Amino acid sequence: MSSSWSPQRDVSPQTSRLMVERAHEEFVTGNADDRRLADVRQLVRESWRRSRDGAVAAEALPPVALTGSALEEYRQAHPLAGVRDMIRSLLLPGVAEEAGVVVAVGDAAGRLLWVEGDRQVRTRTGEMGFVAGADWSESAVGTSAPGTALTLGTGVQILGAEHFNRFVQPWSCTAAPVRDPETGLIVGVIDVTGGTEVITPQAQLLVDAAARAVEGELLITRMRARETTPRRAPAARPQRATLRVLGQERAHLDVDDGRELTRHTVSGRHAEILLLLSLHRQGLTAERLTELVYGPDAAVDTLRPEMVRLRKALARSAPFIGVESRPYRLTAELDTDAHRVLSLLDRGAHRVALASFAGDVLIDSVAPGVEEFRDMVRTTLRGALIAEASADVLLAYADTAAGEEDEEVLRLALELLPPRSPKRAGLVTRIERLEH
Repeated sequence: MSSSWSPQRDVSPQTSRLMVERAHEEFVTGNADDRRLADVRQLVRESWRRSRDGAVAAEALPPVALTGSALEEYRQAHPLAGVRDMIRSLLLPGVAEEAGVVVAVGDAAGRLLWVEGDRQVRTRTGEMGFVAGADWSESAVGTSAPGTALTLGTGVQILGAEHFNRFVQPWSCTAAPVRDPETGLIVGVIDVTGGTEVITPQAQLLVDAAARAVEGELLITRMRARETTPRRAPAARPQRATLRVLGQERAHLDVDDGRELTRHTVSGRHAEILLLLSLHRQGLTAERLTELVYGPDAAVDTLRPEMVRLRKALARSAPFIGVESRPYRLTAELDTDAHRVLSLLDRGAHRVALASFAGDVLIDSVAPGVEEFRDMVRTTLRGALIAEASADVLLAYADTAAGEEDEEVLRLALELLPPRSPKRAGLVTRIERLEH
């Protein structure tokens, strides 16, 4: 382990881990007035309440907000991209793969951009979704050092059981926000995750100092650039849009126009057309698109007025996305949350993919092309989870609408559970109900 993270003195939390665990259990099960909560740090209690009020799940992996090329483009354009080497030298000196901790750098919204450090720790924390692209804001995973530090705007340390999410409770973490040196606005967060050695007072001083050093470097770099280059308008972020179609009666279009992120509700028919065009980026003839949307017996004239309305809707919500004719195709890349799930499965991130799977694709749609894609996503997810053959993952899938009546999945999970697992009785009951 790197000497930077060798314990210099033990942390002395106000309560034992067991007491905090019991207080947490009472809180998340609805007993918010339990007397043991008085022994939990006020900072943690208040964060737990924010997490509960925001309907954050106490047992769920964080959603993945950025993947693939979208993640890479965003990282390259982020202000902290140029100071990664500095952060690494300050917090991961020596052999980073044997440091005993992982260091994460996130943006102001809590999305992790880089996660580096000890190889084994990185693998284990990856199982709880601590990976690049994942959303670790307080509104997504509840109390954690990076998310709570961003919420409060100050350095934060969270000890094991103080985490709101039970999956994160084996770990401890220290984080500090990074601010723009001129505007004072938060641009990101630096986090160190590991054992109790990362929550000593010295650890907080080190992470805070790293954040201040980064802010100083940002200012120096900016001043040098002004001296050597003509004054010009800052480059805008890439424009992108994401169509959210999983588990929703009404689809939404999240639009980042380079200045701000906005969400727009999309009509059912427009969601179907946009989804199908995102699946066929080379384009579709009017006849083929009509068949996929309305069925094989529909006339092409049924589609044309809908395309006119779709173009007008896009002009209002996402003007950088156009729809060309002959064939019909989108002029800009459109991501979907369903494609992100498939991408995660391709990379073997099955648990994170399941956490990102909010439900079936456009659950009320009867468009033939949508029904085909819906079945493909469900089949791909199910096959990948069965192949992994992990009881916890299969049980989590069985709790979704797609898997709640899947007898094969339930039986496989039953086989994998330990003989004395308290979950076996409930599984047997569910299987017997399906048999009858």
